[in-house]
Amino acid sequence: MAKVIIDDVEFDVPDNSLIDEICENAGIPFSCNSGVCGTCQIEILEGAENLDELNQEEEDLGMDKNNRLGCQCKIKSGVVKVTY
Repeated sequence: MAKVIIDDVEFDVPDNSLIDEICENAGIPFSCNSGVCGTCQIEILEGAENLDELNQEEEDLGMDKNNRLGCQCKIKSGVVKVTY
C-alpha cells in the first residue's frame, strides 16, 4: 500500500495506482483529465522516485520529476508528498 500526502492529509492507495481521484478530492483543480490542459499541476515535495516516469503529455507541457500532472502520474509504492 502506498501513501500520498497532500497538505499534511494522508491518503492510502494501492501500489501502482493513479493519484487523480485523491488529488481532485483534495481540492486540486482539474479540467480535462487527459493531460492536455495542465490545470492539475502538482509539485512533488518528497518521494518523486516513487512515481512512474513522465508520460508524453507531461513532457509536452514541460513537466519534470518535481512538477507533474495529478491526472497522469501513478504512485508505484512508498510515500509521495505533494502540494499545488
